[in-house]
Amino acid sequence: MSEPIAYAAVWRAVMQAAGYRCQCTGQCGNPHKNSVGRCPREHGQCASKHRGPVHLTAAPTDLLMSVRDAAQLPAAALRALCPDCRDDARRAAQRATRAQPDTAQGFLFDIAAHPRPN
Repeated sequence: MSEPIAYAAVWRAVMQAAGYRCQCTGQCGNPHKNSVGRCPREHGQCASKHRGPVHLTAAPTDLLMSVRDAAQLPAAALRALCPDCRDDARRAAQRATRAQPDTAQGFLFDIAAHPRPN
């Protein structure tokens, strides 16, 4: 079974806690119905007959966190994710962040908050 060269001890602790199985429960947009709500991909197993083995990564819960900050997290703050779930969950988190209004703008164009004078 392959392991990363850097941070192997942290990665191993995360994988052992996850049972060497992806811990995505639908954050990627896939409800994983066929596997009781959790991604079925396991480290070292083939994802499909046309793809190679899955290499799980130790990822932070907040996928929008910088790589530098994520590298400083302890194993307890990380979870095992397959590349597909990690990438799809990151994209979903980015979309959700873009959809929220920026409160720093002070609702500059919120017409309902500023009634017209008569």
